[in-house]
Amino acid sequence: MLKFILKRLASSLLVLFGASVLLFVLVINSGDPLKDLRESQSNNRETLMAARTEFMGLDQPWFVRYFDWLKGVGGCVVGQCDLGLNRSGQPVLTLLQNAASSTLRLVILATVLAIIIGVAVGIITAIRQYSGLDYAVTFLIFLFFSLPVFWAAVLLKEYMAIGFNNWIASPTLNWGLLIVAAVVLGLALQGAMGGGAKRRLFTFLATAAFVLGVIPLLHALDFWRTPVLGYPAVILVGLGAAVAATAIVSGLRNRPVLHAGLATVLVGVLVFTVLRYSGLLWAQASWWLLAVLGVVTVLVGVLIGRLMGKTSKGSAVAVSVTTALFMAVTIVADTLALYWPAFLSAKSRPISTIGSETPNFDEPFWVQFLDKGAQLLLPTILLTIISVATYSRYTRASMLEVSRQDYIRTARAKGLPERQVILKHAFRNSLIPITTIMAFDFAGLIGGAVITERVFGWKGMGELFATGLDQVDPAPVMAFFLVTGTAAVLMNLMADVFYALLDPRIRV
Repeated sequence: MLKFILKRLASSLLVLFGASVLLFVLVINSGDPLKDLRESQSNNRETLMAARTEFMGLDQPWFVRYFDWLKGVGGCVVGQCDLGLNRSGQPVLTLLQNAASSTLRLVILATVLAIIIGVAVGIITAIRQYSGLDYAVTFLIFLFFSLPVFWAAVLLKEYMAIGFNNWIASPTLNWGLLIVAAVVLGLALQGAMGGGAKRRLFTFLATAAFVLGVIPLLHALDFWRTPVLGYPAVILVGLGAAVAATAIVSGLRNRPVLHAGLATVLVGVLVFTVLRYSGLLWAQASWWLLAVLGVVTVLVGVLIGRLMGKTSKGSAVAVSVTTALFMAVTIVADTLALYWPAFLSAKSRPISTIGSETPNFDEPFWVQFLDKGAQLLLPTILLTIISVATYSRYTRASMLEVSRQDYIRTARAKGLPERQVILKHAFRNSLIPITTIMAFDFAGLIGGAVITERVFGWKGMGELFATGLDQVDPAPVMAFFLVTGTAAVLMNLMADVFYALLDPRIRV
């Protein structure tokens, strides 16, 4: 394994070196870095041109300038990174750190959501091949593929930002839209659940009745401006996650696994009580605290699964961890709901159409959490729907191909439950080609974020790249390349390692 990793890294470094040389040459020859000064009417124009020429090394051969940059990058190995200065004299490393934090926050979130949603949709459509759900999803997928980014961004700004901001100021109930939503959700859920005509009809009617009953009730309670989740939401989400995860992983007849999930729900309710009414931890909330609590949540889930799983410890751990994570997200959502009125008071139009953060927004941590989430909403949706199309189609195709293999037919012939056939045999093997898509998509999203960031006015790596290119300034452009190239190398290396984990026949 170590030998393979070292060989891949060595070959990748050679590729990055060649690509960096090519990009550097293209950038410095893409325009005139002195164009703005040549067109200036200033009396000291010649002095300014001479100063910039000396500062940027324009009087030196391109290879001298390149190796100066490469020497600074080499210092990163010993912790002395020097990515040079941009045309304005600002350290590019500092600019890169600020830009990368915004871009990676957006890209990582969009990638995770796209993988989860896309893989789930791909599996469901493969199972329900040639059904109405399959045709409807296929239509939407091709629609997402063909969406121009700038056009989709305009629609999101118009309806999900401006429209919502106008509505939240004085929420009204649109019965026509509500009925349409109930019908669409009912049709989608009955298509996903499948079964006979009676089961489909019951699923459709139950879903429609739920939507038409719950939404007006929430509206009457002014839930949109003063939301309250509390114990009902935490308990229902926990029980739903425990039962659903058990049904998927091992079946509801496996009592130890189900009991592990229910025990996790009990622990989650106790933790929620302590956090909600004692003020413990939340008063000093921070991103690091949430990260630590996330790790603790996973460890507690693992512990409960190991203690109560008996002969099905692996399945019990999976169910307990899943339940714990769902409850943790719900507890955080409950806290955010408590701060939602304060957020609306501080920012009457909550969904921003431009920018990655609100200037001078000096509010408590949870209000800032809501603000950052509102800033992330539109660009994340845009990047996600584009990537979802890729993941869902590849997952569907891979699942259908795997399901035709002899070992799948053998598993069914031996009488294995369909759940076990899909999850343990078909799904795992269908993920092998998907890992390649994941690796390329992450790096591709960083590059694709250039357009998204420009549309939504994000101060990220896209702006860093575009500004450097406009000014014929190689340092910011090369910094952008350094991050995207490194991400591509590491993600592809991880994909190769995952190949070996998913398929024992592969040796690295």
